[in-house]
Amino acid sequence: MNSQLAQTSHGQQSVADPTQVSEEFELLNRYWDAANYLTVAQIYLQENALLKQALTAEHIKPRLLGHWGTSPGLSLIYVHLNRLIRSTGAKVLFVAGPGHGGPAVIANLYLEGSYSEIYPRVSQDPKGLRRLIRQFSTPGGIPSHVGPPTPGSIHEGGELGYSLAHAAGAVMDNPDLIVACVVGDGEAETGPLEGAWKAPAFLNPSRDGAVLPILHLNGYKISGPTVLGRQSDEQVMALLRAHGWEPVVVSGSDPAVVHPMLAQALDSAHARILQIQEQARQHGANAPALWPAIILRTPKGWTGPDFVDGVAMEGTFRSHQVPLAGVRENPAHLAQLEAWLRSYKPETLFDAQGRLVPELADLAPDAELRMGANPWANGGLDVAPLPMRPLDNYALEVGTPGSMKHETTRPLGEMLRDIYVDTAQDPRFRLFSPDETNSNRLGAVFEVTERCMMVPARDGDDHLSPDGRVMEVLSEHLCQGWLEGYVLTGRYGLFATYEAFAMVSASMTIQHSKWLQHARELPWRKPVPSLNILLTSTCWRNDHNGFSHQGPGLIDTVLSLSGSVVRVYLPPDSNTLLAVAEHVLLSKDYVNLVVVDKQAHPQYLNLEDARKHAAAGASIWQWAGNEDAPSKRTPHSRALVGTESSITTADEPALRAQPDIVLACAGDVPTEETLAAAWLLQHHVPGLKVRVVNVMDALVLPPPDVHPHGLADPDFEKLFTTNGEVIVAWHGYARAFHQLLHGRLNPGRFHVRGYSEQGTTTTPFDMVVLNKMSRYHLALEALRRVNGHFDGAQELAEHCSAMLSNHEAYIHEHLEDLPEIRDWVWTPPAQSREAV
Repeated sequence: MNSQLAQTSHGQQSVADPTQVSEEFELLNRYWDAANYLTVAQIYLQENALLKQALTAEHIKPRLLGHWGTSPGLSLIYVHLNRLIRSTGAKVLFVAGPGHGGPAVIANLYLEGSYSEIYPRVSQDPKGLRRLIRQFSTPGGIPSHVGPPTPGSIHEGGELGYSLAHAAGAVMDNPDLIVACVVGDGEAETGPLEGAWKAPAFLNPSRDGAVLPILHLNGYKISGPTVLGRQSDEQVMALLRAHGWEPVVVSGSDPAVVHPMLAQALDSAHARILQIQEQARQHGANAPALWPAIILRTPKGWTGPDFVDGVAMEGTFRSHQVPLAGVRENPAHLAQLEAWLRSYKPETLFDAQGRLVPELADLAPDAELRMGANPWANGGLDVAPLPMRPLDNYALEVGTPGSMKHETTRPLGEMLRDIYVDTAQDPRFRLFSPDETNSNRLGAVFEVTERCMMVPARDGDDHLSPDGRVMEVLSEHLCQGWLEGYVLTGRYGLFATYEAFAMVSASMTIQHSKWLQHARELPWRKPVPSLNILLTSTCWRNDHNGFSHQGPGLIDTVLSLSGSVVRVYLPPDSNTLLAVAEHVLLSKDYVNLVVVDKQAHPQYLNLEDARKHAAAGASIWQWAGNEDAPSKRTPHSRALVGTESSITTADEPALRAQPDIVLACAGDVPTEETLAAAWLLQHHVPGLKVRVVNVMDALVLPPPDVHPHGLADPDFEKLFTTNGEVIVAWHGYARAFHQLLHGRLNPGRFHVRGYSEQGTTTTPFDMVVLNKMSRYHLALEALRRVNGHFDGAQELAEHCSAMLSNHEAYIHEHLEDLPEIRDWVWTPPAQSREAV
């Protein structure tokens, strides 16, 4: 049961005479009692919030949900952080890694008053208290986690592992902020958290804030002990020291011991943080700082029942969730719950109106110093917009579409370079990448900044400096977690990674999407910059890598999430990538997935048409088809003369002619193969009318009631016809494209070729052949699906089959693609009938 401050519990001898404990710690302990009381009340009660009556079964919720075990430790830390804030004026953001400790955080937010300001119905009076306890883990109420509805939070914590990465991202370029990050010892067993201890190697005290990790070792997870919980203090301290922290241990089960020790540890940590920052801001920083950290050992389920039905509860895994589970049915459990609640002496903590008594209410900080009111937990404090120079500075000059090749992502690197320049005096942008910035052709950023690492550079190091703002660490979890913390506190950024390995952090993407989905429903939550993920080194072009590097699965993952927050873009060339990048970097409250390869690819659209195409999401590429009779127009008129657009979007009048076949494509390699297939069809079967549709925004494909970008049926049919056959070359798995079409009329007329888990280290063209998405496969599929007889069709089919055979023999002999493939560029088919 609850150990009062003047007592010694669990047989541990107090190091201080309880009669000499200061009044301050007595008050802190009573405040802690109030937080623990409200935590238990939220888990169990639906009525009788302050026990004005004897507890009955009718006062208990019918479904008991929530987690008690971690909650007393979270409240203890919260109470002492309040003390630190009041005594120093520190600006502290609280990250609760043990997300199931939601009732403890809610209790503390309610006690400090910030909760009632956000939710006036949960007022600090008997009615508000009733709403507080009834809403927890009930229909129409709040979740058990520290989620988006929780003021002061940027971290969900339902899926463990990301707290420390979020904390580090939040303090980057945020010099006055301290993030107190509570790491549970169950969470400490996860890979992402284990990697996140590396933060001191990347946090620069001259410009960044500070993370104060508080590793809470209560010894157990849901049904067994934890690794660090069973290790000695020396072992755990050695682990943290190896990563650049200077830990102290606070340990005990007697509040009379723990309160003074924790207060001293926090005071010392804060003083050390200020010392590190003052030294760096006066003299610079050229080595990792030894940042303070706290290892807190307290019993799991502290102050709860010692035993239930003769079985040990406090200090064991059995206190993890609901220690007394049969309260409504078991009178003995009900009596034990009442005794537990009354052990906190609520009548001494709350007045007749249900408010904290004045001497306790005075312990909470004021205004924005309250952790529930910290502006950095709600989109930041007056963060300036991201500057964006005109895209003309970076756009490629495209002549005849497809006639030139360029590394598609390189102009994007130039765009990001200038964003770094334009935010140098007010830093609010960072690029995050797992050691791949140059590989992804974004290296122009190194003209103006460097890789950040808090170690002295050695001869031979490339653009490495403590002052760099390109964040490279070989961990997708850290890159994405840092960026999530960065954007949730109001700043802007981009996470660029190899496509296949973005699946390492796919679950983080899901969790962030869930956060944004619910945050959008809260009017008090400010919009935050979007989470932007750039996938390069795609499944189709891993020239010196193999099957392990080939996997477009993140597209499937993102497409399955709420349409209110996700966007998926597949720009086919550099100018469309620039148009997309401008949009996503300035957007708010989205997860934007941009998929484009870094290798040299054909370039198709000038900037004007690229913007038009990006805004529409999909369009007919008139120059690539022949449905509008060639005699009536000059192919490439836009590129050659510049007098009219070479693309037609769904909001423009439909072409008069109807094609015999539609070739659709999404993605850079699929686009090239589709154009080559269109060329083959028009060259060999000139009587066949071919339409080419490029899809850049994948989410124009579903109906508008599924996704806000979805085209209305008439507009969809303007692009893809009403009932014609459509041959699709799709960047990812074919099932994802079929999923997008669900709800469209007659989706069976779409015949999709995409990645089908066939890959190895091979030539670029062999990858599309292995997955049966090559120009020859697409042309054969078109011939199979088209209605009617067309002269030249049989000859083309034979040609395609022969070329596939020639290809296989040639690459095995010469170890590279056929010259006809390597050197192919788009030319007007009508002007090259004699060329094959």
